[in-house]
Amino acid sequence: MHSTIQGGTDVYLISGDPVEQVRAPEVFNLIFRTLGINAVLVPVHVPLQDIEAFVRNAFLAKNIKGMLLTIPHKSRVMGLLARCNDAGRVAGAVNGIRRNAAGELEGALFDGKGFVLSLDYFGVAYAGKRVLILGAGGAAAAIAVSLAMAGSRAPAGIALYDPAPGKAQALASQLAAAAQLPPTKMVAATSSDPSSYDLVVNASPLGLKAGDPLPCDVSRLAPHAAVMDILMKNQPTPLVQAARARHLVAQPGFEMLIQQAPDYLAFFGYAEAAKAVCRDATFIRELIYPKALQGEIRPAPAAFIPTL
Repeated sequence: MHSTIQGGTDVYLISGDPVEQVRAPEVFNLIFRTLGINAVLVPVHVPLQDIEAFVRNAFLAKNIKGMLLTIPHKSRVMGLLARCNDAGRVAGAVNGIRRNAAGELEGALFDGKGFVLSLDYFGVAYAGKRVLILGAGGAAAAIAVSLAMAGSRAPAGIALYDPAPGKAQALASQLAAAAQLPPTKMVAATSSDPSSYDLVVNASPLGLKAGDPLPCDVSRLAPHAAVMDILMKNQPTPLVQAARARHLVAQPGFEMLIQQAPDYLAFFGYAEAAKAVCRDATFIRELIYPKALQGEIRPAPAAFIPTL
């Protein structure tokens, strides 16, 4: 078990603007310690206008093996990549970058797959359902893409809402036109009204700061609706609490990160570690679930076996 940083330690970075809200350093440094990997993940606060220069220069260091990206950098780095996975190409965003043997930068997007796997973990239905995604940034794009690519389990329709004029419409049009996506109905919602949806996803920053308004009117959620709030901090968020007060299914975003972890590990070359986390991620949940939610930690259902 590696407990200290050494000269031979592999370094990974997670960049954001801001970056204080990220939980990935806690998760991946725990994985590295627990599984005896000589690596460390360090958060770096990089202003949006500097991210491209930062990425180019960071990878000049030979011991920087990869980078994770959070808001608002996921889309801004696309022009630096020699290639990326299908989800990243369709969404126009990535949340992981590595340098290949030829010295080129490769990217991948895991957010959406992690989200869909978290729905499976919690037993939240989405096949043939009506989904409202609140937000139209990189995370929202990733979630919409992966839901649309879910084959026979894809939703009947996906609506995106963002208060910034034209933002949701631009993303919905981009995704609807993507040749790689099946013809799932992808539209921009005219408001955040959740009343006609089966699943409502908060992929906006609302809830990170004290005093933030709720991203939608919880009183208008249908009695059968489910809520997923992908924020990694301040859980259970006011949205989750308000939905649960109405006895609705409402889940925090921790599982989205946990379910992505094996794909990140495999992407960065840790195949055996990825398999270990797929088998049992209880030790990660014990770290990041707050006291109020510790009683909800449980093993993955026997039928739920994530694949890399």
